[in-house]
Amino acid sequence: MLKIENLEKNFDSFKALNGLDLEIEDGSLYGLVGRNGAGKTTAMKIITGLLPFNKGKVLVDDIDIEKELKKVKMKIGYVSDTFGIYENLNVYEYMDFFASIYGLVGLKARKRIMDLLEVVGLSSKSDFLVNNLSKGMEQRLSLARALIHDPKFLIMDEPTSGMDPASRYSFKELMRQLCESGKTILLSSHILGELSELCTDIGIIDNGKMLTSGKIEDIMYNINKSSPIEVKVLNCETLAMEIFKKNKNVTSISLRDRNFMLGFEGDKFEEAKLLKELIDNEIAVLSFMRETGSLESFFMKLTNKNKEKIILRNEY
Repeated sequence: MLKIENLEKNFDSFKALNGLDLEIEDGSLYGLVGRNGAGKTTAMKIITGLLPFNKGKVLVDDIDIEKELKKVKMKIGYVSDTFGIYENLNVYEYMDFFASIYGLVGLKARKRIMDLLEVVGLSSKSDFLVNNLSKGMEQRLSLARALIHDPKFLIMDEPTSGMDPASRYSFKELMRQLCESGKTILLSSHILGELSELCTDIGIIDNGKMLTSGKIEDIMYNINKSSPIEVKVLNCETLAMEIFKKNKNVTSISLRDRNFMLGFEGDKFEEAKLLKELIDNEIAVLSFMRETGSLESFFMKLTNKNKEKIILRNEY
């Protein structure tokens, strides 16, 4: 659905995108993660044709946006991070206005509008003034508007920002339903745990470059593989320390009251080998457990420019 190659965008001397590569398959629900200023919104605005770019290539459904932007726009629905104000318009009038932009009028427009309001849970709010809607309702209306021309590709910039937990939950369920119906979705969010629960694929962007991208299960596997291991021994602390220091997969060691916390970058087989070595040396191991990783910790590790050092201390 989307292929970006070596994309660059400059704002005077500031390089917002610096050789960005991104590929999204049909039917994916792709989450784009990055700090404020990492380049997420800039990339989204370029894909939608709202911003020109300095270098690179952007293909949407195999169509080059520089050559056939009008065709690309018909394939895209865009939900920005701000709603905009439409005073004195009610929900139905708001939708009718955008329907007319795409040539939908009369009974055809009315059916499309009411069907979409039903999908996003606003059918009972058609007479409400737009500027009196809650944040969650605004985002649902923005989504309905973006779907008015039945696009194949939805782009959503921080769609759940400012929503209460109940609204976020129902919005996530709506995203899943749209993806199952055949839509391809690209969304950004600062709520990283939310993306790990929702998305099929994820990419982490920093300083205008893609740091890592892939299937969520592969990303989460790498997260868990890089999470620390907690080991509690009942004897031979000094020997256990020596074993840990010699193991090539151990990157850091902390010790408190016979509890070791190990930075460990091996897989499950390497974990098992380490446990076996402890037991073979007659060290009584009370517990040996890999901590559950999180997308937040993985993001911080990837975007942290300081190299991790081995730390030997009595507290952690």
